[in-house]
Parts: sequence; structure tokens; C-alpha cells
Amino acid sequence: MAMYQKLSEYMDFIKIEHTLFALPFAYTGAFLAAGGWFGFKIFILILIAFTGLRTAAMSLNRIIDRDIDALNPRTANRHIPAGRISLKEAYSIVFFSLAVYFISAYLLNETAFLLSPIPAITAWIYPYLKRYTCFSHYVLGLNLAYAPGGGWVAVTNSANIFGNEFIPFMIGVALVFWVAGFDIIYALQDVEFDKRYKLHSIGAHFGVNVAKAVSALNHIIFFAISLYILVFYIGGKALIVGMSFIALILLFEHYIIRKGYGEKRIQLAFFYSNALISSVFLGSILLNVILKI
Repeated sequence: MAMYQKLSEYMDFIKIEHTLFALPFAYTGAFLAAGGWFGFKIFILILIAFTGLRTAAMSLNRIIDRDIDALNPRTANRHIPAGRISLKEAYSIVFFSLAVYFISAYLLNETAFLLSPIPAITAWIYPYLKRYTCFSHYVLGLNLAYAPGGGWVAVTNSANIFGNEFIPFMIGVALVFWVAGFDIIYALQDVEFDKRYKLHSIGAHFGVNVAKAVSALNHIIFFAISLYILVFYIGGKALIVGMSFIALILLFEHYIIRKGYGEKRIQLAFFYSNALISSVFLGSILLNVILKI
């Protein structure tokens, strides 16, 4: 029973469910590169590599922010400040996850392995940035922006963005703005805390209304780039329908925070809406490349 409880704590610590709204973009790049199914081996290795990196990134974020989390009433009960997981255990999770990530990248192909340190370094740098700049929102976006390119590289063993790799590169650029947009919303929960402790976010710097407007602008940019790549560059009815659904989800996401940004509203906007966007994104790609719709 104690072992089960500890495992449950570990799973909650790394927020494994958050991988679900990011992983589809890695598979998006892979399916686009292959023009269809790319094989069970690559499918599993992408899953393992992505989960390893995502786990390490979340764990590093919790380790680096442990003192800040302890001061914030909203986060004081997180695993490290509350003593539910020791710092030694947290570092062990990081090292194990990175080992899994690098081994998986090595097994995929040479290019994937050579490029694998870049996302890991970005994941390590990101947690420190909120202490210095509100551009941290966009560096978080960069962490996810590697996903479609990673999926593409896993299939093609190539990273020449001036060829067909232009497609996952531009999807990655779009994802920077998508993630920054919802991270700005997420940070609204801590505006007063950030001001008090001189932490940096759009909301803390410029106010809640400006933060909402900047978040909406980021999502407009995400939508515009995605629309160009999927509908006008690739083309297909499934992609048109998919982008139409994504537009509605984005509108809903901003509608529910128009008068408040409490925990329930943020959870709905941050997790559920974005998980649905990534699923629709991948689903429309699958219908396009496999069923040629």
C-alpha cells in the first residue's frame, strides 16, 4: 500500500497527464514526414522520448521553483515544499527521465541524438527566467515547439528546415505563441504574488486586462500560422474542419476567463481546452495523410 501511495505521489509530481496535450504535436510531425504510418518502433520511441523529456522538464521546474512554491499559498502544498517528495527523489526522477530520453533519441537515429541536448537545455533554463523576464512565457512555448520537429526528425533523420522541414518548423513557431498564450492565462492566478516577490509575467508587469489581450493576440498568431500551413500550404477538407474546431475552442477558452480567472476557470482553459486543441490538430492531420480527406 505504501509503495502504491508513493508511486501515486510520483505520478502526481510529474503531472503525467499534461503530456497528453503536448504529445500529439510530436506525432503530427511524424505523420506529416512519413505521409502515413511510420512504424511501431518509431511510434513507441517517440512516446518514450517525449515522456522522458517532459517528465524531466516538469521535475526540474518543481526543483528550481521549490522556494518560490513554498511562499505561494496556491503552491505551498506541492510535493517538495510540503515534504511529500524529497529533493533527492526529485533529482533521481530527473536523471532517470533524461537517461530514458537520450537513450530513446539514440535508438531513433543519429540526427535525433545529436539534437537531443537542445530541448533538454531549454527545459533546464526555463524555470529560472521568471525571475528576470516575462519572456519566460515564450521560452515555455519553445519547449513544446520542438515537438513537431522532433517527430519529423525521428522519421526522416534530417533537420534541414529549408526543405520540407519548413512545415514542422512553422508549426513549431505557431506552438510558441499557443503555449505563451495559455501560460499568460495560467499566470493570472499569481499576479499579486508575482508583484510582491518581483517575479515576471505579463499580468504582473502590465495588468490583467493587458495580459488577456496579449494572450488573445498570441492565439490569433498561432491560429493564423497554423491555418496557413495546414489549410493553404498542405490543404484538405479535414484540415479545414479541424482548424474550424480549433477556432471555436480558442474562442471558448478566452470567453470563460473574460470575467474571472479562478482555479476552475483556469483548469478548464489551461488543461481541458488545450488537450482538445492538440487532439483535434493531430486528428485532422491523420484524416488528411492516411484517409486523404
